[in-house]
Amino acid sequence: MHQYQIILTTCPSLEIAEQIARVLVEEGLSACINILPPMRSIYTWNGALKFATEHLLLIKCLSRRYTAIEERLRAMHPYEIPEIIALPITQGLPDYLAWLNQPDKT
Repeated sequence: MHQYQIILTTCPSLEIAEQIARVLVEEGLSACINILPPMRSIYTWNGALKFATEHLLLIKCLSRRYTAIEERLRAMHPYEIPEIIALPITQGLPDYLAWLNQPDKT
C-alpha cells in the first residue's frame, strides 16, 4: 500500500467545494486541497441523461486518512452518492511528500 494518495470528489458549487476543503484541512485530514475551475459533467442518473457544472477537489493526504475523509465527505456532501475515488501517489518530490505529513496528529 502507498503512503500517500489523492482523493477526488466533485461538488455542485464553489461554495460547497470551499466549505468541504476548509473542514478537511482544518481538521488535519488533508494538508492541501485544490479546487479546480468549473467543468461540465455528463452522466446518467436514475435512467436519465444529466448535464451539470461541477468543481473537482484534489484532496492530497496520507492513505491511512482515507476512511476518515470518506466519512467526512459523506456527512457534508449534498449528493446522494458523491464521487469519492482514491488514487495512490506512487512518486513525488520528497520534500513535498514530507510536507503532506504535517497535519498528521498520530
